[in-house]
Amino acid sequence: MQDGSLRASWPSRRLVGRAALAGGALLALGAVPAWVALGGRHGPVGDPDGTGPVTLATGKDTTGYLEGVLQDWNAANPHQPVTLVQLPEAADEVYAQMVDELQQGGGRFDVLNQDVVWTAEFAARGWIAALPESDFDLTAFLPPVLGAARYGGHLYAVPYVTNAAMLYYRSDVLAAAGQRPPATWAELERQAATLAPARGMAGYAGQLWPYEGLTVNALEAIRSAGGDILDARGRIVVDSAGTRTGLEFLAGGLRAGWIPQAALGYQEEESREAFQSGKLLFLRNWPYVYPEAEAPGSPVAGRFGVVPLPGPHGPGAHVLGGSCLAVARGSARQRTARELIRYLTSAPVQARVLTQGGLPPVVADLYQDPELVARFPFLPVLRRAVLAAGSRPEIPQYQQLSLVFSEAVYEVLRGHRTPAAGLARLAADLREVMA
Repeated sequence: MQDGSLRASWPSRRLVGRAALAGGALLALGAVPAWVALGGRHGPVGDPDGTGPVTLATGKDTTGYLEGVLQDWNAANPHQPVTLVQLPEAADEVYAQMVDELQQGGGRFDVLNQDVVWTAEFAARGWIAALPESDFDLTAFLPPVLGAARYGGHLYAVPYVTNAAMLYYRSDVLAAAGQRPPATWAELERQAATLAPARGMAGYAGQLWPYEGLTVNALEAIRSAGGDILDARGRIVVDSAGTRTGLEFLAGGLRAGWIPQAALGYQEEESREAFQSGKLLFLRNWPYVYPEAEAPGSPVAGRFGVVPLPGPHGPGAHVLGGSCLAVARGSARQRTARELIRYLTSAPVQARVLTQGGLPPVVADLYQDPELVARFPFLPVLRRAVLAAGSRPEIPQYQQLSLVFSEAVYEVLRGHRTPAAGLARLAADLREVMA
């Protein structure tokens, strides 16, 4: 899920269902005080100065790189070894198991490798400990990744993996037509509608099935057009001209056919497979696609490139994905937990996160390392995307907000509601979520 696979820093593949969210996501949660103790209503407090063996809970490590990273830690710290606890790969199952443990006090997990969108909820519920910023070299990170690590003015997590989508394009097709990759929506639409059919291909696809991926795809389009879900003060602003323009870009593409109807069923893997098999001219997806599409035997190896997502009049908006590391508030070994986080976010380990785990690191200097750029040519484009990216709404109710948002957007994309009607209804639903 978060750290072990090439898909780890995607936003969640599936949302947690309504039943799993009932009774929690809609709670009105007050401000959380500073870092040592957060009050009795949040459950038992562990030991901020405790040391000893710790556990790291994470989604399934499908590449196996973490085992080697943790073996090195254990060799250097025989009295403070770490045990890897692998949860399922699917993000909703990881969320459910982490929540179940944290509700019981969180003593079994010391360090959590959690999706960036869970930080606000876990902090507001008193499940993770606020962290002293002086323990970590936060200046080494790409600046945008820190946004989702804070809540209520305090640091509650440390960025571990980041992500931002890129536009994949068939470089051979564009070169044959004497054209450059699109920098605006109009160019993307024109090329998708004209060049793709001439090659027997579909034009453009992202991830438009109603789940977290659709939330991010739609939010990128909406923010590119000047809209948003919430403003900086947390007020609902979804029913706006910019938001309508962003949704109409996607809905209009489906009506016109340059976005295929099949995209309404795409998550990350379905869309990757369509592009890698030669069925798509353009694909919006995460960096994990690059090494898979470039691998020996891939039909598009050596025949594609990446650029930042386009917008109405130039570069579009990007939305951050990724994961961060937090300390369970019930942990009895929090000092060791913080030291482990410092190790995992150091430059040498972050280089292994990229080279062995295939995941985008958070340390800024790695994106300009000549050897790494030669090995991973997408790094400069990804760096631009991350630096221009914004977080999803950093609120405790995010899971429910995203569920309501993706369902409403899907109705618009299917043509069951106009953007105006869909957003008016969505605004009313969001007022209930935020109440």
